[in-house]
Amino acid sequence: FPAVFTGFLLSIAFPEMNFSAIAWTALVPLMVSISTMNNKQAFFTGLAAGMSFFIFLIYWLVPTLDIYGQLPFYFSVPILFLFAFYLGLYTGIFALGFKRLKKNSIIMPLQAASLWVGLEYLRSFLFTGFPWGILGYSQYKNLHIIQIADITGVYGVSFLIVMANGVLSMAWMAFFSSNKSGQYQKKYAEHSFKIQKIISAFLCFFIIMSVALYYGFTRFNVINKTDKNSAMVKVAVIQGNIKQSAKWDNRFKKLSVEKYCRLSQMASHDKPALIVWPETALPFYFHADKKFSDIVDKCIKKSRADFLIGSLAFKRDQGRLEFFNRAYMVNTQAVITGKYDKIHLVPFGEYVPFGKYLTFLGKLTAQAGDFSAGKKEFIPLKFKNKTTGILICFEVIFPDLARKFVNNGADILVTITNDAWFGRTSAPFQHFSMSVFRAVENRRSMARAANTGISGFIAPTGNILITSGLYKEQFLTEKLPCLKIKTFYTRYGDLFALICLIAIPVIFMINKRKQLKF
Repeated sequence: FPAVFTGFLLSIAFPEMNFSAIAWTALVPLMVSISTMNNKQAFFTGLAAGMSFFIFLIYWLVPTLDIYGQLPFYFSVPILFLFAFYLGLYTGIFALGFKRLKKNSIIMPLQAASLWVGLEYLRSFLFTGFPWGILGYSQYKNLHIIQIADITGVYGVSFLIVMANGVLSMAWMAFFSSNKSGQYQKKYAEHSFKIQKIISAFLCFFIIMSVALYYGFTRFNVINKTDKNSAMVKVAVIQGNIKQSAKWDNRFKKLSVEKYCRLSQMASHDKPALIVWPETALPFYFHADKKFSDIVDKCIKKSRADFLIGSLAFKRDQGRLEFFNRAYMVNTQAVITGKYDKIHLVPFGEYVPFGKYLTFLGKLTAQAGDFSAGKKEFIPLKFKNKTTGILICFEVIFPDLARKFVNNGADILVTITNDAWFGRTSAPFQHFSMSVFRAVENRRSMARAANTGISGFIAPTGNILITSGLYKEQFLTEKLPCLKIKTFYTRYGDLFALICLIAIPVIFMINKRKQLKF
């Protein structure tokens, strides 16, 4: 029960529930319960906590597979449980590692936090990576706490959360654990010693948290002032709200294109420098289908703005067709000036890993194609006198992609997506929340265009400037500051998380050595 309860508490800390404060105590039931278990019990209890967390968090996988992937419900549910089992293994390993830490050590919370973050980082790239549900994302609205992300990335926030849970669990175990000693004097001495340890651990956490908050408040104010004094660029995002079931239907192609053109003409009255359409907004191959391409070109010329448009694309390579999930940059004369092909594809959605050997699995989403990954060049696309880095859908959850664009000179970041796959679940809210950290990590404004929502704009401080409603046809326009600074995170990436990962074997070697000496 404590394991499942921990999983439930963790899940409601994330969007759409947004009870972010619960994350700071959610791990305590798990931590306390495994302290009296053996290693095997601890691992399986951690696995249960991880599975319950991810089942509650990514439940939206079932309707996505059932409705759009055309997989029967009785297949979709087992896939969710299998995926949750894999993700839960990391929590199981954490629980096993936590079990082996000295619970009365003042550095136990630091060790637990390092262990958790190291495993989160491992999950972000192992088997193509799935860094969804990273604990730090739950705090995306707590602006002063998340400012440390420009040094540590989202993992620094995870570290603080787990450390807080470690201190609280240490206090709980000290005050409520059974004491079998029959002598009052011995009990009193043990109690005093425990209190000293807890106070020391709390002071350690208080100092680290105070430094993080001081940095957060200071940095927030500095970036806020820099925003106001920097060059600005006006950007519009278009949310067409096209149903996934109608998106590729030939009967609705013209209506879809006309809708995007109509919304763009309305947005052009605000005179934006760039108008952004979502991922695969065009239900045809741009400039391969002349009839519909001419409609779009006419719209662009009339709007007098540069356009960033999501579209499918193909090319012939030695008699073989390759397909891409692409973003085109088109100037005011309807001339393509740049393109970006999605690099990090969705496993089993846009391609099948080890396809030669797993062809029997097919794709989990029936309407996805056999896409090829784009070249890993990370060249920002130019519009007017500015440049932007592009992140297509799934790519926004991978911090390294955004920072590479900024390292190559991107003035702003743009993410385009089609979250219609998720339906009316919490997934679009979870997906949007991760964009906040990409803005903070690199100190770049972020524009987000989503087919069915959530579209919006995020300042370099992580402040959400404006968002659209879910499943609404609308456009948004906003002036965005173009910062030029390069943060520690932009330059060095997930160095903090890597240190935590390397620290894991060091922690257990030191603990083992102490046990042998004892």
